Amino acid sequence: MSHTVSKRSTLIVAALSSFMTPFMGSSINIALPSIEKEFEIDAVLLSWVATSYLLAAAISLVPFGRLADIYGRKKTFAYGIVAFTVTSFLSAVSPSAPMLIFFRVFQGIGSAMIFATGIAIQPPYFPPASGERPWGSMWLPSIWVFLSGRFWGGS
Repeated sequence: MSHTVSKRSTLIVAALSSFMTPFMGSSINIALPSIEKEFEIDAVLLSWVATSYLLAAAISLVPFGRLADIYGRKKTFAYGIVAFTVTSFLSAVSPSAPMLIFFRVFQGIGSAMIFATGIAIQPPYFPPASGERPWGSMWLPSIWVFLSGRFWGGS
């Protein structure tokens, strides 16, 4: 595989992951009324569905950044993608609200693994001396999520 293809694919994967992690954090807000009806839960438990993801991501972001420095950024990023994907599926098929909250916690941890290493895997492909700056392409998807989420959510 050529270096150009490797650079492009790395940037695409990192940009998509920078879209996924904030999207999953904010998109749940649109589903909360349906979740409340489906599981017949009160407002306090319902608030934990959204909060558990954000809290787990915030708590584990710095530790996973450090672990990525020790054990490898690509490995941490890959494990984060796997954890995020598996827990996203398990959240979708969870049979109860406590199980949904449990899976959302681990989804947040996977999100932190991705978000902590998404930028850190770029420098080998885009060294500062090359003059290429992928950072705009990296952050554009996540900024787009925050700016357009209300529109796509219908509110």
